[in-house]
Amino acid sequence: MKFYFSLIAAILCVSCQSKKDVSIFITNISIVDVKNGEIISDQFVAIQGDSILEVGDQSLKVKYQSNFTINGDGKFLLPGLWDNHVHFGGAEYIDENEQLLPLYLAFGVTTVRDAAGDISLEVLKWRDEINQGKRIGPKILTSGPKLEGINSIWPGDLEIGTVTELEAALDSLEKLKVDFIKITDNTLKPELFLEAVKQATERGWSVSGHIPTALTIDQVSKAGQKTVEHLGYLMRMTTPFEEEISIARGNDTMNATDAAKLQSESRDDSVALTKFKQLAAQGTGVVPTLLISSNIAYLEEKYFQGDTILNYLGPKLKESYQWRIQRMANDTPEDKQNRKDSFEAIANLIPLVKESGMKIYAGTDAGYLNTYDYPGLAIHLELQLLVKYGLTPREALEASIINGPEYFGLEKDFGSVQKGKKANLLILNQNPLENIEATLDIQDVLKDGQLLDRIKLNQILAEIKAWVAKKENG
Repeated sequence: MKFYFSLIAAILCVSCQSKKDVSIFITNISIVDVKNGEIISDQFVAIQGDSILEVGDQSLKVKYQSNFTINGDGKFLLPGLWDNHVHFGGAEYIDENEQLLPLYLAFGVTTVRDAAGDISLEVLKWRDEINQGKRIGPKILTSGPKLEGINSIWPGDLEIGTVTELEAALDSLEKLKVDFIKITDNTLKPELFLEAVKQATERGWSVSGHIPTALTIDQVSKAGQKTVEHLGYLMRMTTPFEEEISIARGNDTMNATDAAKLQSESRDDSVALTKFKQLAAQGTGVVPTLLISSNIAYLEEKYFQGDTILNYLGPKLKESYQWRIQRMANDTPEDKQNRKDSFEAIANLIPLVKESGMKIYAGTDAGYLNTYDYPGLAIHLELQLLVKYGLTPREALEASIINGPEYFGLEKDFGSVQKGKKANLLILNQNPLENIEATLDIQDVLKDGQLLDRIKLNQILAEIKAWVAKKENG
């Protein structure tokens, strides 16, 4: 009898010894498979360091052990959110931008694509510090300073007027090790815009940008531009007269008002769909940024001043919101209605974009200057708008979580809860495939394998709020 007890004890001991220690073990969790739109129940996830070591069923219980176990019963696990269009900026309030880094994490945003501002060197420094584990914040993928023409209205731009200056600018961006290229159309010559897209693409970057009025969107797509930033630009493709309008605008023989009128009166969704399909075939997608457009359109109807998240934003950042408000202060009732009509016309392109097969990248324009477009919270509201105007919850999540990594060729490391992927994860209390608003019901966040539970998230928010209050009162 003693022999059998000893044998059993030995077996149990071997079993204990064979268990591998891991950083975190998540038990009984429901995994949200965003790609396939499925919930995989009763799963176990082993996390080691900054990555997912293994995902599977209950048999993992006998393989791993950890001092940090998360009971996922009734919870839902998915990759952290990506906001694919944000801005850090305001050289006179860099410290307020710095407070946005933990704020993003508190809202489950584990990666942001920074689409340029006037504090690029600071953002690049933060990016590297976060990657090295020296600072808490979302993974930052940044364009650094964007390319523009001479005498651009935007501070911080790399201004170019010749091909030689373009090449020098791209050389400087290579030295900064930026993650992608952003190009805008304030003063940049159309022919130089196209050349910038071509050269940046040839150097291996993904290119995003606005579209000069003298160019068609097909032209910039064929040059290699991967994303059109802001859905409103696609309105140009809803008319059969797009090329004629772009030529007239380039020759200054048609003003913006007349161009918009002709575009509106000749709108043909069948024409738009054909053109959108061509963009999809050429690999060009769109970042709609519906939220900022909605905020502007319905500025008078929404009581933004009562939003509690304002308590977490620095005073100068909030003050920067006023420039748009002041610009619209004297709008007539007709102007206000035109804003709404324009937004609705643009937002209702979403079903056509979806049907065409174009990739949609969820991004918000959050940050300084963009009125009531709140960093962190914004991506949740953007996803809700994408659903309101035609996407399913699964498709909206895909636009953030899957398409975001795809833009950078980072699918190997991000986009799903799988072995070998980075442990940038979000644990929710509700199923986001059933209700997209569930993304706001956050229980825990994991960033590079570091657990930020609800207590820690609340602490982060409290610290930011206290910092802002001190800044405002000091």
